[in-house]
Amino acid sequence: MISVLRRKITCYFFADYAWPHCITRSFCLRLFSTSNEGAFVSSAAIFDLLRKKHRFSAEVATKAASVLNRRLKDTEKCNSMLSYLQQRGFSNTQMEKMVKVWPELLLARFDNSIEPKIKVFQYMGFSSKDITVMISANPSILKINLNSRIIPLLSLLKGSFGNNEAVAKFMSRMGGCVSSDLKRTMLPNIELLKCYGVPMERIIKLMYTFPRCMMLNLKIFKKAVEKAEEMGADRKSQMFIYTVQSVSQMSGKTMELKLQAFRNFGFSESDILATVQKAPSLFSSSVDRLKRTIEFLLATGKYDMSCIGKYPTALSYSLEQRYKPRCKVLQVLESRNLIEKWPSLSMLSLMSDEKFFEKFVGPYLSELNNVYPIESSVGSVEEETKVSLSN
Repeated sequence: MISVLRRKITCYFFADYAWPHCITRSFCLRLFSTSNEGAFVSSAAIFDLLRKKHRFSAEVATKAASVLNRRLKDTEKCNSMLSYLQQRGFSNTQMEKMVKVWPELLLARFDNSIEPKIKVFQYMGFSSKDITVMISANPSILKINLNSRIIPLLSLLKGSFGNNEAVAKFMSRMGGCVSSDLKRTMLPNIELLKCYGVPMERIIKLMYTFPRCMMLNLKIFKKAVEKAEEMGADRKSQMFIYTVQSVSQMSGKTMELKLQAFRNFGFSESDILATVQKAPSLFSSSVDRLKRTIEFLLATGKYDMSCIGKYPTALSYSLEQRYKPRCKVLQVLESRNLIEKWPSLSMLSLMSDEKFFEKFVGPYLSELNNVYPIESSVGSVEEETKVSLSN
């Protein structure tokens, strides 16, 4: 009422006067306005608090300041929330991560919104470390209802995994599960794999490694399981779950195109079966990456398609970081008659950098002087060469 009255007075006051054009009606209204925008904290003040006092990155501080601008009367609310989280064991890095994802966290009331949820985690036996890891991985858990969502979720996961450590590990990898109905996704998928005879420890491993796979709709997940078995994956094998994961990422059409690509590379049907059983993750690799690795190995003249077909796992390793530097060393040693033959493809790919250095570099440092920088100290030579081999 007061605001309306002031507007009428303003209009009446200026109605009969010819004011200069630069003095607008909006200016007059602001002059008599009851706005309290000056009571809000500026973006600069919020930025300074997060950047200077709490050492947040400029990116996160800027984002939070833009979201919280005109919503805070003072910065103490932000400061109190961050202090509270710090007391509960959250590191600065974890707090920054949470604020980046959910800036409004700094507006929440920790006494009746945040703390009750953290206490439930504590009551259920989770360690302080587990709690900070789970919540920082997905701060949205602090937004959902305690009784209808958080408690049933934690109970369900504890029933599936059997212990808090496993639950924490899963939650840290797949924080998004808090927004999913696990009774309609994860649990049916677990039961399906059990029906196929997959042991629970392997199912849990799949959940740890590829949690999103286990969150798929049952119908889609079942098709992936059936396709994996159709391709020749043995449900009793430890690799079965990885085949399921690879297949689940692709449509049936994409999978068929990938299989045809392997045939075009020169893989026989038995080679493809061996790949399914030994290195199913290769089906998730790009065709171009596989093609470049195969062409490089064949170009050495030391390996053929039968080698690659029998040991497809070799295609899992990096061309730039593993094969190119190692083959360069082997070519030099062979040209100088320092080695009689190259290592097998499996040995070439599996050998650690330390083992490769010990067998093919260390004994021939003087011969490799033109290939890699050689220092006076053998120790520094070894370190520098290992760095070169890994680049």
